[in-house]
Amino acid sequence: MMKIPRSPYDRLVNVVGVCSLCGTTAWLLAVWKQIAVHIPVHYDFRGHVDRMAGKGSLWVLMAVGWAMFLALSVVEHFPQIWNTGVQVTPKNQEQVYRTLKNMLGTLKLIIAVLFSYLVFQSAFGGNLPPQFLPLFLLVTLGSLAFFLVRLIRLK
Repeated sequence: MMKIPRSPYDRLVNVVGVCSLCGTTAWLLAVWKQIAVHIPVHYDFRGHVDRMAGKGSLWVLMAVGWAMFLALSVVEHFPQIWNTGVQVTPKNQEQVYRTLKNMLGTLKLIIAVLFSYLVFQSAFGGNLPPQFLPLFLLVTLGSLAFFLVRLIRLK
């Protein structure tokens, strides 16, 4: 089993991601009584609320955010199960796995920030800004494209 050493980037995205999720969880506990009984739980493409539910659904959102973050954290430790998309050779192995580990870390950070933002937005009861969906897609898909291009160049 190959062990990929932690880089400063790994540490940074993990600390920021964990702080985002922990901070949001703590905030939710602190303001729970002030949150309305019914909160937005679904938005249309323009960011307008199209479904309301009980505020307990905020805990589901937090649980999904934590579960995704933790699942990617576990996967991060087993590079031998990653589908690299390129032929891994002794010459490129370290760079391929480093690139993929950075991609996973970036996705973890995006997920943590996204779920934290959605919890805050739902708790405050407002619509999402109209640029939310395009921006989320641009950041997520742009990050994936960036790392995949780097990966392809390592062939």
